[in-house]
Amino acid sequence: MPADELSRVFSALADPTRRDMVARLADGDATVNQLAEPYRMSLQAVYKHLKVLEEAGLVSRPPGPQPRSVRLERDVFDEVGGWIEQYRRRAEARYQRLDVVLRTMQDGNEPNEQRSAGQ
Repeated sequence: MPADELSRVFSALADPTRRDMVARLADGDATVNQLAEPYRMSLQAVYKHLKVLEEAGLVSRPPGPQPRSVRLERDVFDEVGGWIEQYRRRAEARYQRLDVVLRTMQDGNEPNEQRSAGQ
């Protein structure tokens, strides 16, 4: 996923209302009115949030008359998940190397600690 697309996704998900909308759409498609129900904001504000999510490629609304369902675009999350996974693997490899170093240090210190305790 190109960096500019990734930036749009993360920027869209930076807002808690949009994250909540995405979480609700993970359970299934919904109309704009259904999405708007729990929020204390105008329908126009809900549409603005949806526009940001659409521009980031996170949701889509098929053309046609109202009411149209809003659909979560799961493929985008697969791409973002893949991007995150590569960094998780790198971090995991660093932690494994650190574990080896710490074990080596601990193994090297154990005999000295035993000698000191026995003296």
